[in-house]
Amino acid sequence: MVCSNKLSSSNIPFQKPQHSRHFDEDFKDRYSSDTYNYEGQEIVTKTQPGSGNYEEYKKTKPRQKEDNNTDSFTINIGPFTWLFYGAIAIAIVYLIYILFNEGGSSLFTINRDKSVNAYHEITADNIENTDIDTLIKQAENEGNYRLAIRYYYLLVLKTLSLKNHIKFEDDKTNSEYLIDIQGKPFSANFEYTSYLYNYIWYGEFPLNIEKYNKAKSNFATLLNQVK
Repeated sequence: MVCSNKLSSSNIPFQKPQHSRHFDEDFKDRYSSDTYNYEGQEIVTKTQPGSGNYEEYKKTKPRQKEDNNTDSFTINIGPFTWLFYGAIAIAIVYLIYILFNEGGSSLFTINRDKSVNAYHEITADNIENTDIDTLIKQAENEGNYRLAIRYYYLLVLKTLSLKNHIKFEDDKTNSEYLIDIQGKPFSANFEYTSYLYNYIWYGEFPLNIEKYNKAKSNFATLLNQVK
């Protein structure tokens, strides 16, 4: 007797499911994330209509909150802070004093006329900033024509120094100045005015208004040539 291992389908009883099931139409949408991507396919997220448009992006301002640093910056005003500001105020006042004081640094007074009251106060350090014209007028008003000639000669030396024809020095002689300008167009007139100065000042030659004006004209001519 041959036994068959195969069972006839007709012998298996059919069991009907008690509840019938069906899939929702949108069931695929619930399994479309990266978690359920078993095939390695790229998933593109859908965006709202118009949200990828450049014109829409250009009109939209980025919503970024800016940090307010005003709350984090504070000034601690203590006793040392007031000392610091006080030192600055003192320094400014001192700088103004130097700027306007006659005895200040030459850095601030280089373009200002020095206040000199007598010829012996004129030195190599201040001659180029000394208002010699005013000293000449004062001597003329006082009738001290010899002193006026003295100032005229100093004015000649100042002008030559400003024009870089000579270097004025306190212990330099008139002969040495003449050597410095030798060959200049005005060297002959300088030699003559040096003679007048020595004769009138050191020779104590008395001057009246007429003689003074004649000597003065020689100095004026020389100054015009140097300028």
